[in-house]
Amino acid sequence: MLHAPVVGPRPKKRSKPEEAGVSRRQEAKFKDVRIFLVERKMGRSRRSFLTQLARSKGFIVEDALSDTVTHVVSEDSQSSSLWAWLKGRSLTDLSAVKVLDVSWFTDSMREGRPVPVETKHLIQDILPEAPKPAPVNKVSQYACQRRTTTENNNRIFTDAFEVLAEHYEFNDLQGRCLAFRRAASVLKSLPWAVRCVEATQDLPCLGEHTTAIMKEILQHGRSFEVEKILSDERCRTLKLFTSVFGVGPKTAEKWHRRGLRSFSDVLAEPGIQLNRMQQSGFLHYGDISRAVSRAEARAVGNIIDEAVHVITPNAILALTGGFRRGKEFGHDVDFIVTTAELGKEKSLLINIIDILKKQGLLLFSDYQASTFDISKLPSHRFEAMDHFAKCFLILRLEASLVEGGLQRAEGDSRDWRAVRVDLVSPPVDRYAYTLLGWTGSRMFERDLRRFARMERQMLLDNHALYDKTKKEFLTATTEKDIFDHLGLEYIEPWQRNA
Repeated sequence: MLHAPVVGPRPKKRSKPEEAGVSRRQEAKFKDVRIFLVERKMGRSRRSFLTQLARSKGFIVEDALSDTVTHVVSEDSQSSSLWAWLKGRSLTDLSAVKVLDVSWFTDSMREGRPVPVETKHLIQDILPEAPKPAPVNKVSQYACQRRTTTENNNRIFTDAFEVLAEHYEFNDLQGRCLAFRRAASVLKSLPWAVRCVEATQDLPCLGEHTTAIMKEILQHGRSFEVEKILSDERCRTLKLFTSVFGVGPKTAEKWHRRGLRSFSDVLAEPGIQLNRMQQSGFLHYGDISRAVSRAEARAVGNIIDEAVHVITPNAILALTGGFRRGKEFGHDVDFIVTTAELGKEKSLLINIIDILKKQGLLLFSDYQASTFDISKLPSHRFEAMDHFAKCFLILRLEASLVEGGLQRAEGDSRDWRAVRVDLVSPPVDRYAYTLLGWTGSRMFERDLRRFARMERQMLLDNHALYDKTKKEFLTATTEKDIFDHLGLEYIEPWQRNA
């Protein structure tokens, strides 16, 4: 008996395995690129959408993370947690995988092809912060209450902040300039390196802009805003011109507006009238733009000490500036020179200049007489200069006087170099204030004056400390006396590198 065949649904034809999840309607165009989209932070629905989008454009998107993956794409901005997750996936060679921000993916979708991987696309492997630093909420907003040595654990951020601060200074935006300098000062004081922005949330002086720059550096290893500034023609030109002794931002800007872009442009311009300081700045630029070593600073100190003791046996000479703060190199050498006899300091610098000139050591000098008047109260504003007698010099320093030899430029066979030297001569009863002011750093001094004004109702500068409540000047023979008047713990010079 024959039975009619049973009519039913035909069995489905088995589809051929598809290569790496590419839709059968769209063949894989880019077989050397295999993408894995990390669901963490991205979410399942967005991951599904992006997967379909990529496959529709011929990209291979893997459903699972494996050793075949070449490009890992993530929206997780916390690189430390992302890398910790990746390292737990037991891949054979994670170093062979490009770990990328989703911006690479979106750029590739827009171009319709895998775009070249740039540094800005990379999510760097940043180790989680360890060990836990001291509580950051104890960091003061005032540099004069922080101990800052020459060891900077956060130079990658502070160097960027200094570029931005200088940029805003060139554009006469003093508020923004100061904001970045304060932020840099705080980071310099930390005894630990910042590895994630969350660790800085309780630190003072870090605003939205500074935090954004830090995030960018942590994620990409650099700041694109800083790189844009450094590549800017105007910025480069202003920085070049202001590196000349005697040329300030206003003069540099004026030269730039005239279309000048190099030293040769300036020197060849018929309408430019250089003053004596600028002429010497160009003449000795190769030397005085090069760093001065501690050994060279000591040799200069010996020259000044010998000259001043020819004039008076009661001379007081003190090395100040960065060298007093423990730095090994500086741009110039600063000294306070005075005498133990009040009033005898008035002619001191003139006599020192005469001696140096007779010795053939003086290449340039600019003397400014004292305009100090005790009846004028200390200024409430930060001023880099004071009203004591001072002189700005360029000295000829012989190699034979320097232990270990001179800091030479390549190919320089001379037995001498030019060195910038600044001298200030206060009355001996103002010595402690001058020593404190000329030691620096600039941000330390600025915050010391701000602390005095805001927290103690006092006015401080390089001349005096005035108590506005008692309406009297406070005497001090040492720096510690000034700290005591302000109710501050004494901070050693080598801890003032704010």
